[in-house]
Order: sequence, then C-alpha cells, then structure tokens
Amino acid sequence: MNTPAPWLAHYGDVPHTLTYPAGSMAQAVFDAAEKYPTQAALDFFGVKTTYASLADEIRLCARGLAACDITYGTRVTICMPNTPQAVVMLYALNLLGAIAHMIHPLSAPEEIRRYMEKSGSVAAMTLDKFAPKLLSILPKTNAKMLILSGVEDGLSGIKKPLYKLTKGRKIARRSSGGEILRYTDLLERGKQYSGELTEHSDANDVAAILQSGGTSGESKGILLTNLNFNALAMQTAAAGDCVEQGNKMLAIMPVFHGFGLGVCIHTTLIHGCECILVPQFSVESYAKLLKKHRPHFIPGVPTLFEALLRLKGIEKLDLSQLKGVFCGGDSLTVELKRKVDAFLKSHGSQEQVRQGYGMTESVTASCLTPRQFHKEGSIGVPYPDMIYKIVRPDSQETLPYGEEGEIVVSGPTVMKGYDGEDAENEKTLQTHADGRLWLHSGDLGTMDSDGFIYFRGRLKRLIISSGYNIYPASLENIIEAHDAVLISCVIGIPDDYKMSCPKAFIVLRDNQEATEELRQSIFAHCRANIAKYAMPTAFEYRESLPRTLIGKVAYLELEAEEANKREVM
Repeated sequence: MNTPAPWLAHYGDVPHTLTYPAGSMAQAVFDAAEKYPTQAALDFFGVKTTYASLADEIRLCARGLAACDITYGTRVTICMPNTPQAVVMLYALNLLGAIAHMIHPLSAPEEIRRYMEKSGSVAAMTLDKFAPKLLSILPKTNAKMLILSGVEDGLSGIKKPLYKLTKGRKIARRSSGGEILRYTDLLERGKQYSGELTEHSDANDVAAILQSGGTSGESKGILLTNLNFNALAMQTAAAGDCVEQGNKMLAIMPVFHGFGLGVCIHTTLIHGCECILVPQFSVESYAKLLKKHRPHFIPGVPTLFEALLRLKGIEKLDLSQLKGVFCGGDSLTVELKRKVDAFLKSHGSQEQVRQGYGMTESVTASCLTPRQFHKEGSIGVPYPDMIYKIVRPDSQETLPYGEEGEIVVSGPTVMKGYDGEDAENEKTLQTHADGRLWLHSGDLGTMDSDGFIYFRGRLKRLIISSGYNIYPASLENIIEAHDAVLISCVIGIPDDYKMSCPKAFIVLRDNQEATEELRQSIFAHCRANIAKYAMPTAFEYRESLPRTLIGKVAYLELEAEEANKREVM
C-alpha cells in the first residue's frame, strides 16, 4: 500500500522535514531584512528597493492602516498587479493581523462585487487605471475606503515624471477625499500616527484569502495562514535545491495567485533574493526581460513556456545563469517539456524545466521534480513534510502503488478552509483513520513505488464514452506530440449513441495554416496513437484557446460554446 512514500534517494540532500517559524509572513521578511539590509529586495522597472527600505515602508504603511482603523482580523481587498505597493500592502496588513483578500484586477465589476461582499472587506486597494471599476461597485459592498495608487508610486528619480508623461498620461489620477485615499497619503498618515502599533505574529492566523482558479466550478475564497505561506516558502527553497541569497527571481506570476505570491514573492523575500516585479506580461517583452535581468529563476505556467518557444530573434540569448525553471498551475505535457528542455539547452542552460504540482488550497506547489532527475510524465515527489497518497475516488481507501485514484495531500501548507463554505470544507478536508487531515484534490493520479506522483487529469474532466473512461489530459499529450501542434484542449461533447465523445481544439505552432494536408497528418498521428474508443470525433483549429484569469486553458468556456451551438441548432 502507498502509505507515506520512501522519500527518496533522488532528492539528494533535501531534508525530509523542516522547522517552521511560529510567527507571521511579515516577521519572516523582517528577519531577512535584518540579515541582508543593503541587498535589493525588489526591482520595479529598474528601480530597486533594499530589504531595509522595504521593511521600513511596510511598517510605515501598517501605521497608516492603523490610523484608518484597520485592525486584527479586518479584511482588505488588494486588486493589484505585481507592484511594490501591492507587496508592501500585503505585508503591512499581515503585520497588523489583518487579512489580505487578493483578487485579479481584470476581474469583471460584478465578480469583484461578489468577491468583496463574500469576503466582508472593509476597504480595497487598486491602481488608478482600475479605479472606475472599483468605484462603481463600492457602494454595493461593505467597503468604506478605496486606496488608490499609480504605477509611478513604485518609481523614483526621472522615471516617475517620465511615466506620467508617457504611459500614465491618459490615466485619471483622483485625489484623496471622500472614500478615496491615495497610497502616498496613507503613508503620510503613518508618519503622523502616534498610537501604539500592535504586531500580530501567530502562525495559525489567516494571512490571506486567495480565490480558487474557477476552472472546475464557481470561484471560492481560500483561507491561508501564516504557517501555510512560511512553510511553502521554506519547502520550495529546500526542494528547489538552488535558492541562494542574492539570486534573482523573474516574478511574472501575479501576486493574487498562489504561485506568484507564495513562490515568486514570499519565497524570494524570506531568502534574501531579488524579486523582479513584472506587472504585465507579454510575449514581446519576455525576451527583453530575460536579456536585461538575466534572472536565475523562471517560474511559470505552460502558457509562459509556450511563449518562450515562440520568441523570435533570440538566437544569441544566453540562459547559462539559470538555476531553476519551474512549471506549475496546469499540466505540462511530456511533449512540451521536451521542447522547453531542448530550447534551454540550445541557449546555454544546464537546467531542465521542473514540473510542480499543487493547488491554491495548499498555497501552490507541494510536489516537485528533483533537480537534474525526472521520470517521464511524473510531476515529481512531495515537498518536505508533505505526504501524498492515492485513494479510491469518493472514499478514504488507500490504493496500491500504480493504481489510479484521487490525489490527497497532508502537511503544513494545507489551507484552513474555504471561506464560508461548510459543505465544501467537509468534502475537501477530511480526517482519515490515521488521524491526519487530508486535502482531497479532485485530481486523478498514481504513485509509483519510488514515491513519484503522476497526474492523470481532473475528476471532473473525465469523459465517459460508451462506458469507457477517457482522460482529456492523456489525449492532449498525444496530440501535442505532433511537431506542428503548439497546444490542444480536449472536451466531451454529447453523442446520441455513445453519450459523450471527445472533441479536440488545436492551436498550431508558428501560426501555421491548417491546410488539409496538415489536418490529415495530425489525424493520422492521433489514429496511430489513440485507442479507437478514445479517438476524437471532431477537430477544430484555432489561433488561440480561451484562458482563465490565471492562464489555464478555460475548457469550461469551450464546453459552454459547444452547448450554445447545440441550442441554436
């Protein structure tokens, strides 16, 4: 039986267990600031903030928030991209024992209203660019204050006025007054605040609420504690086996996402590394970022690595400095990994892309491919102190090695629960006969006798056709093995006889035209590699696939499109 696996010769000197701090996220950053005061903590468009300066601004911001009656347990929505102000606000709230509710700034107004109403946020923070959206829904929430900041607030010197004259020229800048408070004025209030600042540092306090990705149902608020984040940061550094003080992290993954906040920012900052904040990612700017900053770490989702393969004019790009290339957030197919590894090697890197697996319900990754070693198709082995097992779906019965079932996880990064979702908590967080609390992922996978985990697909993405179980992720992996295919998505569509049949949506590499010859080539490739019962009955070629706000392929959107077509017919 796959009781906690034999972790594991392939992880080398990585410890099996770690000792975690009893304090807050903010305190962990302050500890790093004590050790590395002059080291750059943040880089924002070339403007660097040292650890000492970052710690000072966090404390100043906390005083300003205290002056605005933000106290222990208060919830404040942060609707921001990756900027220094967002980072400071997060840790300032944490210092007070308040809770940061992190949401995507591109969320629709009604989504934001719903998120804020459910979270009970009493205030919100956003950029001037998004102010109209927030102001339109603020009266419909419990929030009485909107903290506004501009990108220029994170800049200094000549870059500040230059931004206002160029990119910021058309963005309205509202002054403090009424429900609006400028971030700069919040800091001024901090300077004038004379009250006592009570710092909270309980490891089990809720530090942040992150929204679930929403790819398998309605988005839910996920309650994550100080321990969850601090454990994740320490585990990531240990399992990564490559994090050293002074290294640079290219923080493309957003602050409102578990991967972005937990790995790109918090892991970076508690280990004395430099966090290069990228507020808006584009394929066009990617090559420039790699050339200019020469980061040591590139974390991302498969979408980002697809973009890496599409970059033009980078034959001389030198990636020899890389120490870690990490992929999470969605399934990385075997074929995409091969293509990325070949790209890295051709540009001087000795590293391979290392796949991780996790859920926002455990902050982000809790499993990672060991450095310089992988088993094809595996998502790696668990982090220190994280225990995986495979159970029979809808049960707590542990399955033998190699048998497919639901992935369940236990350890210090497992969430406190969904916010206000008792029924979901009872289903997702279960205490098993061993006395441990287990997080039921809703994902299918297997475990081998070495403790390597294999992701097979999501339970809700199972297609049942004529009684056969078909897993879309497996078909996508086969389709993407064709040289002309960049990415694919397989969904189930109704069939009068088989009940459901697979349909494949395909994006070709290098903007190739879907000629009849190429279509036939891909069809023949699929017919040669896919069982007859699982063969897609339809292929649709597109320039791109819809994405969720965190970059995953939005297969639910494709399913909805197909449903609408049937209604019209």
